[in-house]
Amino acid sequence: MQEIKRYTHLKIAAHATLWLVSMCIHLFLFFYNEGNFYINLTVIFKALILNAGFAIAVYINLYILIPKFLKQKNYIFYIFWLVLLLTFSSLFIQFLLLIPLHGILELPTRLHSFDSNLHAAYFTASLIYVAFTSFLKFINDWLKLQDLNLKIAKIEQQKLEAELTTLKGQLNPHFLFNSLNNIYSLALVKSDKVPELILTLADLMRHIIYNSRENYIDLYKEIGFVDNFVAMQKIRVAMPARIKYTIRGTVPDARIAPLIFEPFIDNAFKHGMPGNIEKDFISIHFDFTIPDWLTFSIENYCEPEPNKQHQNGGIGISNVKKRLQLLYHPEEYQLQINHQDNSHLVNLRLKLK
Repeated sequence: MQEIKRYTHLKIAAHATLWLVSMCIHLFLFFYNEGNFYINLTVIFKALILNAGFAIAVYINLYILIPKFLKQKNYIFYIFWLVLLLTFSSLFIQFLLLIPLHGILELPTRLHSFDSNLHAAYFTASLIYVAFTSFLKFINDWLKLQDLNLKIAKIEQQKLEAELTTLKGQLNPHFLFNSLNNIYSLALVKSDKVPELILTLADLMRHIIYNSRENYIDLYKEIGFVDNFVAMQKIRVAMPARIKYTIRGTVPDARIAPLIFEPFIDNAFKHGMPGNIEKDFISIHFDFTIPDWLTFSIENYCEPEPNKQHQNGGIGISNVKKRLQLLYHPEEYQLQINHQDNSHLVNLRLKLK
């Protein structure tokens, strides 16, 4: 409310300043033409009449013609009524100068009758005032629109940040839950791998808690996280398995959204190792050979009738999809998930920041 009052006061002050400057200019011109710079009631009234006529044209244009015709794109009607308005403004000025003031004030003889030259001059002057104030209005409307867009952008940014925070909050417990399940299963059989898994999990959680606070982190940190995560998954696998992890090209100095790959890798190890020594496999591949782009692919064996959670990908996969939509433009990533009878393949092409 206070902001609205402040804007109203500034608007009134701006209008008052405009007409005060206009009055001063006309008074100076009249005094200069007559060669007298002393107080002259006739000159003051003439300046007031001129500004009154210009004000009629200005405010009818600003508050009636522009909103009703110009902003509605009725350009022909706008031009038609604008010409009539300028003609009326010119006639209004001459009428007041000729009729009411004639005989009351000592007006020049050339103002005692209609003058087509004066009419053209007043018409042009009214047009200049209308054009100038219309330009100021368009600038003001544009600034208000930019301010509105900025406020909307801030609201959207706050909404985005809140949603991303929620998604990260979902991801951390999801990752910890799966990892603890893995360690628990090995602890039941008193596996010697448990201490090493706990240390590796501590490093992974340190990355999640501290390094993944931002929307984008250094790519080499994320690849280091994937290295440790794959290593931890390999430790928990009790049986020999065909696990292939390759990186093609050099990891560039770039940034990426954190924890994008973990749900896919976790999903592969969770569902890609049903216990068939002959068929179980997981293949993880990173390709950095295309400048500014990353290609990630992961393929794993799956049973002919996977469970519903595997088909849908669970909370982790849906979380990644949502974060990709929020952090990247549609043209900056391409995610394909293909599920066939005995194979589950994920391909992600992502533009690096």
